[in-house]
Amino acid sequence: MKKIAHFVVKFRKLILVIAAALLIPSLFGAAATKINYDILTYLPSELDSMVGETYLEDDFHLASTAIITVEDMPTAQLMDLKQRISEVNGVRKTFWISDVLDESVSPSVLPDDLYDAMFNNDKDATMMIVTFDDIASSQQTMHALAKIKVICQGEAYIGGMSIILQDTKAIVDQEMPFYILIAVGACIVVLWLALKNNIVPFLFMLGLVFPILYNFGTNIIFGQISYITEALATVLQLGVTMDYSIFLLSRYQEEQNWCKDDFEAMEHAIRNTATSISASSLTTIAGFIALCVMRLTLGRDIGLVMAKGVVLGLISTITILPSLLLCFRRVIKRHTHRTVIPKPVKLSHYVPKHYKKITAIFCVIFFVFALAYPRVQNYYTLTDSLPDTMTGKIGTNKMKEDFGMTSSIFVIVDDDMKSDQVKSLEKEMRNVEGVKSVLGIDDLVDAEIPGDMLPSDLTDVFEADGRKLIMVTSSYKAGTDDASTQITDLNKIVKNYDSTGVITGEAPMTKDLIEIANVDFQTVNWVSIALVFLIIAISFKSFTIPIMLVASIESAIIINMAIPYFNGTVVPFIASIVIGTIQLGATVDYAILMTTRFEEEERRGHNKFEAAQISIENCSQSIMTSGLTFFAATVGVACVSKMALLSSICLMIARGALISMIVIIFVLPCLLIIFEPIIRKTTIGWAQKKGKKKEVKKAAAEEAKA
Repeated sequence: MKKIAHFVVKFRKLILVIAAALLIPSLFGAAATKINYDILTYLPSELDSMVGETYLEDDFHLASTAIITVEDMPTAQLMDLKQRISEVNGVRKTFWISDVLDESVSPSVLPDDLYDAMFNNDKDATMMIVTFDDIASSQQTMHALAKIKVICQGEAYIGGMSIILQDTKAIVDQEMPFYILIAVGACIVVLWLALKNNIVPFLFMLGLVFPILYNFGTNIIFGQISYITEALATVLQLGVTMDYSIFLLSRYQEEQNWCKDDFEAMEHAIRNTATSISASSLTTIAGFIALCVMRLTLGRDIGLVMAKGVVLGLISTITILPSLLLCFRRVIKRHTHRTVIPKPVKLSHYVPKHYKKITAIFCVIFFVFALAYPRVQNYYTLTDSLPDTMTGKIGTNKMKEDFGMTSSIFVIVDDDMKSDQVKSLEKEMRNVEGVKSVLGIDDLVDAEIPGDMLPSDLTDVFEADGRKLIMVTSSYKAGTDDASTQITDLNKIVKNYDSTGVITGEAPMTKDLIEIANVDFQTVNWVSIALVFLIIAISFKSFTIPIMLVASIESAIIINMAIPYFNGTVVPFIASIVIGTIQLGATVDYAILMTTRFEEEERRGHNKFEAAQISIENCSQSIMTSGLTFFAATVGVACVSKMALLSSICLMIARGALISMIVIIFVLPCLLIIFEPIIRKTTIGWAQKKGKKKEVKKAAAEEAKA
């Protein structure tokens, strides 16, 4: 590390030139990385719902559909609308009743299920079904839907999962620049208040631009990332890796007091900071890596991108940031101001003096929130996270209002099934609670609609590659208990007729999502706790310290995640899974810093009360700066985002940073005081002065000699 530090200081300008040059391929890499807006595609591929989705995509070309609801429109105008939609690039087929019947044939000859699904006489409403060439999350489908929005504006309503995804893309693309600007601006304000140098906050931000862009550029190795990862990566990387910049600056300023010049001071700062932040970053990386064990591969998506971002932030902190600080060292020294975040001297004396009272109050608070924590409700559908004014949400609500159709379910069975078996299957499915209609090719081919009257492109929709497709419309919203029960009942019926039959669509995939998310939640929590526990145990050579530190942060996590119960908020399922891991990995550093200083002061001869007082006084400033920066980087996004999913996640991360900060400053020192005797007995070399063993042996030898 000594050679690396010397190289960085000596070739600081060259490093900045190389760093700037690397931004070019990073920008190209970021532009080439696909953004996936469909969370359901991250389900395990072996699930029946995902197997069925593959059939829909490859065989039936129905993986992406949109429902167009039309009210009070003359047939001629409706046919013109249908034609304009069909001509959009990326649209495979626009289906209406005219594709089944000639204009001279009355729609009354249609099977009841098909007629009820396509018409509402009371509101003079009908629907068209649009299918696309590519999957719903593809760029081609997204562009096609954007054009269909323009065509249908003021004339018709667009509903279905595909338009929901397009709305999601539109919101994220529109808001992403604001996420970054607000996060950067808020961080600069906090840093300016906390640091005495006027220009340093801007250098910190400039220094973090490099690893953030490198991170986005290198995401091309994954092929694609989710829109959640894209939206959160910048603010999380800002909040999580800002600590490293603060630690480097603090050490650099400290080294300036006894080094001959700024260059030597920076060399010492790089060497010492690299060691400390490397160990510290391991807990953060471990927290993100824990997300990779999720069966829902969205966790791996977030975990790998953020773990890579932490590593890149670490490298940039010991290379690019020192180069910036040295190049602007004269400007830094000339422009200073008084800091607003002082050392909490009074607080540092109050906490050790009232450690029993503080611990008792915290235990009561924790008990109350721990009871509320399991009662927090989650939602699992993208629709719930969109504003009510979005095109897709309005159109989906219109589908339910006019046709009682909330979600579509696709049943795929072997085409060896005879017609009477298929009709028997359909009859049983119609009797399932909440099923609005059931429609297959055997319902169309009857005495009144001969098979030769059906166009081939319609029959291809229902029969392909040795399989038959049956469409089921449900009056239940995907993600609800009623929908889950309905899917279970339908699945039992289908398996009775065809053991290889599968059910897919938004509702079945959401049901699988709920079941997997519940398991992932427990798995990720335990894996993240185990990894962080192991790292702390090795670092401190202790069994009790990791228990105490992890317990402190976990209690803060439970308090944070229980708050929605008291304010009646329903949170997105992904928040419940990732928040705990992010909060643990990002803020356990605060606990490590406080504990390390406590041990250091005991090693210097202070008793446990004095050690706690000094630790609070000297560590709280850094912890508050880091916590407030993390808070600032995320709370702004929570305030401006129209996406409830992103807003909820960022709000919980921001709130979690503050809660962890408070717990570490107020509660952890009390626990250190209470359990210090146990810590001393279960930690190798705890608070042991250098040379102490030699002194003991020497005294024992002299005593024996005497």
